[in-house]
Amino acid sequence: MRLIKTEDAVGQVLCHDITQIIRGVKKDVVFRKGHVIRPEDVPVLLSVGKEHIYIWENDDSMLHENEAAEVLRDICMGSGIRATEPKEGKIDLIADTDGVLLVDTERLNAINALGEMMIATRHGGFAVKKGDKLAGTRVIPLVIKKDKMEQAKRAAGPEPLLRVVPFKKKRAGVVTTGSEVFHGRIADTFTPVIAEKLAEYGCTIDKHVILSDDAEQITAAIKGMLDDGLDIVICTGGMSVDPDDRTPLAMRNSGARIVSYGAPVLPGAMFLLAYTDDMRPVMGLPGCVMYSRRTIFDLVLPSIMADVPVTAERLACYGEGGLCLNCGECRFPHCEFGK
Repeated sequence: MRLIKTEDAVGQVLCHDITQIIRGVKKDVVFRKGHVIRPEDVPVLLSVGKEHIYIWENDDSMLHENEAAEVLRDICMGSGIRATEPKEGKIDLIADTDGVLLVDTERLNAINALGEMMIATRHGGFAVKKGDKLAGTRVIPLVIKKDKMEQAKRAAGPEPLLRVVPFKKKRAGVVTTGSEVFHGRIADTFTPVIAEKLAEYGCTIDKHVILSDDAEQITAAIKGMLDDGLDIVICTGGMSVDPDDRTPLAMRNSGARIVSYGAPVLPGAMFLLAYTDDMRPVMGLPGCVMYSRRTIFDLVLPSIMADVPVTAERLACYGEGGLCLNCGECRFPHCEFGK
């Protein structure tokens, strides 16, 4: 690559795209990489502020920005993702299916720390739809050393940084607990909220029982739903430390492995998550899920619906960003909750 005056560049080959920006009108490429500069091109180049031009000269130790962008694309792009064509050293990654986006944050940070290149993504763990933009990659200089891109490959390792895991069609069972509901003193307003949230993922409630605060009965209901082959069991009510709240004990007695009782999320601190031996989730939802617009349930549901295990470590990471501000106009997931 060599820098020359634009007036002297006729007959030379451009080694990068030239963009013209007219505020409020357009931002577009006027000349593409590989274009042979003609005399009539010189005034156009000068009008976009290009008094000097980089022209291409072969150097086996360097990569052009578009070639390097393809390296970043390959580092990032896992299953459920497609890529745009390289343009000015940039490639966008697009969801090719509805699902949950997974991002390897540690490896992403390692690559961005190398300098001269960048990968910017959406926050992982959230639902995406087919066609959504997931990430953008860019090489900062016009040309970059091949050795630097090899460093990026080593930092990334053999697995892609991003993937979209598609949602699965699931059948759920709901165990509603509480003597006040069981005896008809108040209506069950919890289950309709759950049904609405599950329906966003195409999940149906195939079995629903209402029980008093009897741990043995609750345990039997959980086991019965699992024996019936349901994919998810959700228990509502009875999740506090009050003496009549027996749902956590019942869930433990069901044989499911407890991942966490409690999460650093408000609303949702009393959330309980367990998994069966065959990795079917059993969840205990606190009362806030019934009356708050967004809670811990909304944060874990995309992963639950894609069969991505939610770990204790993952729940612990919600502490930063786990405070919902209860905005007058809810914009979730386009807000800082869970991020």
